[in-house]
Amino acid sequence: MDFLSALDADYRRFTAATKQAGPAVKVPTCPEWTVDDLVSHLGHVYLHKAECMRLNADPEPWPPNLGDETAPDLLRRAYSELNDEFASRAPESPAKTWFSPDQTVGFWIRRMAQETVIHRIDAELAAGIDSLPIAEDLAFDGIDEILRIFLVWGANEWPDYYGDPLSTTDGAVQVGDFLVTWKESRMAVDKAPDGIQAQATVTGSPDALLRWLWRRAGDETVDITGDRAKVAQFSELLRISTQ
Repeated sequence: MDFLSALDADYRRFTAATKQAGPAVKVPTCPEWTVDDLVSHLGHVYLHKAECMRLNADPEPWPPNLGDETAPDLLRRAYSELNDEFASRAPESPAKTWFSPDQTVGFWIRRMAQETVIHRIDAELAAGIDSLPIAEDLAFDGIDEILRIFLVWGANEWPDYYGDPLSTTDGAVQVGDFLVTWKESRMAVDKAPDGIQAQATVTGSPDALLRWLWRRAGDETVDITGDRAKVAQFSELLRISTQ
């Protein structure tokens, strides 16, 4: 998977879509944000990750004082700094991340490609233009990332943060090729084994599933069968993981 090429393509699509939309337009998938807020957010994300690699530590204090820098100017500068850091380091080089099992530059390469494709979708929706399909390999990787890292690792690392949605009842939901289970406030995910009956299934193309998992598309864009209450419980756990 060529994450850097995917990142660059989606960054360019993002900037084109935000220019077409205009800075004051509301972002329907981030209802508290305007397009200018979306641009500023992605610029801050890029700048923060560049600093994490440069320092191999969380930058403090954060965010920095940007003075009169506009959101588009920040984005351009931050993207340039992010790429400079990627170009000067091997993927296996050490870098501070929030995911303790992987403290490498490669984590941020993958994460920034996935961050950017989701916000590219936000920008397209704000601009009212057709959303380009997510390449199948990038979408499948994104499904793996959101389920294994954001949801399952996050819930097991901080179970108290998830409260009732995790501890009330056990569950088993199949999402594409993955089976997500939770029991006694612990979660697990793996490729769905043959012969295991999930309480509910969510199926669709990798593109459709990734958009649905990130709440960039509604239930009507995927096929849901089985116990809808379990899907709702799963969706709430996912919302907590990604808010």
